[in-house]
Amino acid sequence: MRRILFLSVLLGLPLPAFAQALPATSIDIPRVEAAPKLDDYLPGGSMPGLKVTDFRQREPKDLEPGSQPTAAYLAYDALHIYAAFVCTQPRELLRARMQKRENIGSDDLVGIYLDTFFDKQRAYLFYASPLGIQADGIITENNGEDFSFDTEFEAKGKITDAGYVVLITVPFKSVRFPVTADGRQRWGLALVRSVRSANETDFWPGNTSRVNGFIAQFATATGVANVSPGRNFQFIPYGTFTGARFLDSGASAYVRKNEGRAGMDVKLVPRDAVTLDFTINPDFSQVESDEPQVTVNQRFEVFFPEKRPFFLENSDFFSAPTTLLFSRRIRDPQFGARMTGKFGDWSTGALVMDDRAPGHAVDPSSRAFNQRAVSLVGTARRNFSNQSTVGFFATSRHFGDSSNHVGELSTHVRLNKNWFIDAEAVGSHNTTLDGVKTDGSAMFLGVNRSGRALTYSINYNGISPNFRVPLGFIPRTDIHDVISFLSYRWHPKAGSVTSWGPNSYIEGTWNYRGELQDYIFRFPIFVQFRRQTSVFVRHAVISETIGGMKLGQREELVQFNSSYLRWLETNASISFGTRPNYYPSAGVAPFLGNFQDWNMGVTIKPISRLSVGETILWSRLAGREATPASGANIFDNAILRTRLNYQFSREWSLRAILDYNSLDPNPSVVGFERGRHFGADILLTWLPHPGTALYVGYTDGYDNLRLDPGKRVFTTDGELHSTGRQLFIKSSWLLRF
Repeated sequence: MRRILFLSVLLGLPLPAFAQALPATSIDIPRVEAAPKLDDYLPGGSMPGLKVTDFRQREPKDLEPGSQPTAAYLAYDALHIYAAFVCTQPRELLRARMQKRENIGSDDLVGIYLDTFFDKQRAYLFYASPLGIQADGIITENNGEDFSFDTEFEAKGKITDAGYVVLITVPFKSVRFPVTADGRQRWGLALVRSVRSANETDFWPGNTSRVNGFIAQFATATGVANVSPGRNFQFIPYGTFTGARFLDSGASAYVRKNEGRAGMDVKLVPRDAVTLDFTINPDFSQVESDEPQVTVNQRFEVFFPEKRPFFLENSDFFSAPTTLLFSRRIRDPQFGARMTGKFGDWSTGALVMDDRAPGHAVDPSSRAFNQRAVSLVGTARRNFSNQSTVGFFATSRHFGDSSNHVGELSTHVRLNKNWFIDAEAVGSHNTTLDGVKTDGSAMFLGVNRSGRALTYSINYNGISPNFRVPLGFIPRTDIHDVISFLSYRWHPKAGSVTSWGPNSYIEGTWNYRGELQDYIFRFPIFVQFRRQTSVFVRHAVISETIGGMKLGQREELVQFNSSYLRWLETNASISFGTRPNYYPSAGVAPFLGNFQDWNMGVTIKPISRLSVGETILWSRLAGREATPASGANIFDNAILRTRLNYQFSREWSLRAILDYNSLDPNPSVVGFERGRHFGADILLTWLPHPGTALYVGYTDGYDNLRLDPGKRVFTTDGELHSTGRQLFIKSSWLLRF
């Protein structure tokens, strides 16, 4: 039967009855002549639109009526679709703050999902808080929510004596949808309300986690007719100015540098379902800093997510089970172009971009010096009505005499309402600057079940020793890796616990010679309480092969998260056990140490517009008896971040960050250098809507480096000296036609 199902998906044949899409509620959205206003939905208002009220819980009580009454009204006109929400809620349970756009994760919210191509794979989402603070994004079945998507829409909210009222207005120009012969649209649609104080999420129509498939449970919305996003043209010119003074270790001097930069992003929508993006001298400056992570003594590369807008939008078109495109690999581009579109049941994407960074990194005597890398990416995916897909993905990168080519075929197959199969095959051909050619391959096969109580998956990932993907994120090759994950959740009907249960994580890794390299056994227990509070406890047994030595380890972990009080958010974790010293000093073999990791975070919100957060990450690896570090520490690493945000209005905000990072190694046993860093970062932002913004920022950094009178840079024991100051101004303006 599985072979029949796979061939059906691959060839586009009719699917067996059990694999057909789940039934959904049907509605007919009415057209209105006058645009609704927020006042229309206040007490005594006319309440225009189709009224729906049967909101059902997804969490914590599956498909039971929402604990707080909700009425929603749907309508459209020639240019917009409207969703109004009238929400009942006691004032003491309401969570609503004056926040920056998209920073509403801890507030109550309402929203609308639109699957405009009715493919049950991908949908737009538009959220708003009770104060009308907005968030938008894309949700896909394979990748979940992605809030990097930004577009123009309007949200207005007002807190009332009975609760709050919100009106969301989405222009048709802000979404893509197909043009039909009769002018009538057929969309998937869902409405959501989140009651944060109760850990509750309500949906209309009811949406259950007993089914593996979120978008498949949307209502079928008809009635929208004779509308079009039109030929949408957007131009976003930008300009930046930077004045900096920094310590140049290579020149052994302080250097002043003033730099101006200008460029433009262009978006063209020549057809209703196709988008073309172009960028000239793209603005890839990163306004927001990366969240702090421990990078010391990590065996493999640490993943930092992409933050640059050009790569974030529609990134789901370029995703694959194996991360074959990690856009942070493209560091210094001058031009780029991207196409994303829907053609019937096919989703397609293409990307081309240059990168000047590789030429700057090679020896000046090399032929590749001052040359640039050129990268091309192409993807196509066939979607089926039961949420199954088959897809193709390819990348090509050229730099000097080197090149890399990658081709991929993957499929995602629904077996029934709970089970899916994922499969992927990848091949790579790589040529180095020296002319050395290698071929590699990778394969992924996964079976997963998702349900309200039982979740299970087993995945195999094989990556050959010569697999090379310079545009991807492949931290390890020469592996046959098998992972099994299982969780079970009970959902008590009463009491302070809303769900709890055990997990099981088992992983084994072999090399291509069939030798067992690593294994992990983890056995956690998770408990979710009311009022956004949870506890997670885990025991782990681990073995890793480092430098030909098998090092057995153990780990104990306790995590706690809570937003019980509306003005206070806390999270903390402590873990301890044994861990390898992955980077021993020269002449010292890898060995085990005793580790402790402490992660703590506190965010205080004393008033609606102000939040103050503190993050502390501390890690220590200490010597054990009968090891080279017996009786001594191997290293101590501490990271502290203080973050302050003040929101003057929906458009204006001020953010300040203070960072401190220290590393105290024992150089006799570990190959790290002593380090101290303190930084201050202040940012004033005006953001009326995506694409139009003004940023004024100042950064100041101090390190344990010193420039002596002899023009030599050397490391101090702990004394901090200024190593860099920068003032920058960045502005952009959205022109939309």
